[in-house]
Order: sequence, then structure tokens, then C-alpha cells
Amino acid sequence: MNRPNWAVFLCQYFMKYRQLTKEQFSALHKEFALFLASQQIDAKEWEKITKEKPLIAEEEMEIFSDVVWEDVLSKTEYLEHISENHINLFKYESDVIIRIYINLKNSNKNFLKNDDFQWFLKNPLDEQFEYFKAEKKYTKERNQELFELIEMGSQISKGELFTTINQLIG
Repeated sequence: MNRPNWAVFLCQYFMKYRQLTKEQFSALHKEFALFLASQQIDAKEWEKITKEKPLIAEEEMEIFSDVVWEDVLSKTEYLEHISENHINLFKYESDVIIRIYINLKNSNKNFLKNDDFQWFLKNPLDEQFEYFKAEKKYTKERNQELFELIEMGSQISKGELFTTINQLIG
């Protein structure tokens, strides 16, 4: 085998993010095969590694997961988190995070119900909504902060809601 001895490196490797799910690995099957090929591991050798050296296989999957997460997070500019009575919208700039927080004061409505959410979109300046906007500098690496919010339930978005609300509240 002519590939570098990754075992030494892998023993010292700690995941930065988390391992991709089976579904994510399945969706990225071609990319994972290319990743393995870049390390001179073909399908036959990968099968052998998974059977005979499961820890090495696991570590290869962890490295690939971090590579994927790093790529996705580096390209992400907006996150949003919607719950029953609150919406958090985030814009990730190079040196700061801009956050818009929307509080629903009407307990009879719920952002998670489609009709109520559509009503909000049509009536964003109604007195039932409170808006707060702030920005902060990163306390950790940018991508790490993004990842933590994703792990807490935030979703990557295109920023349409952030942009609309930001224009309304200035």
C-alpha cells in the first residue's frame, strides 16, 4: 500500500464537527469515493479496511465528515430558527453575526402553523410582533458558531426572511 500512514495522524485526530448521518453519507457516496481515492483507497481496499480495521474506517469517515461540514459552513451566510412564539434570524458576516429576534406576543397564534406564519408574512408590522436586532463579534471560530446553532435546531437558509425583516425594521 503506497498511501501515507494515516494511523499516526488519525490517532491524534479529534473531530471538529460531527460525523455525517447514514443518509448524508449515502447522498455523498460519489464524493466519499473520491475522498478515498485521493488517499489511494479503492472500493476493494475500503471493504477490507471496514472489516479488518473498523477504527481506521471510522476515522476516515470522521475526517470526510469534517471536510464536508467545513465546506458547507464556509458557504453558509444565513441561518434561521423558528419556534412557536419566536423567530431567530442570523446573518454571518466575516467578523460579526447579525441577529434579528422576533417575539410573537399573541399566545393564540403559532409561527409553526402555516396559516399563522403566512399571516405574519402578510402583516409583519402588526403590534403582535416585537423585533430586536443586534450584532456581536465571534467568540469562537465562525464555522464553529454556525455549527453549534445548526446542532441546536437552526436551519441553513437563503436569507430571504432575514433580508425582508431587516429592511422593515432598519
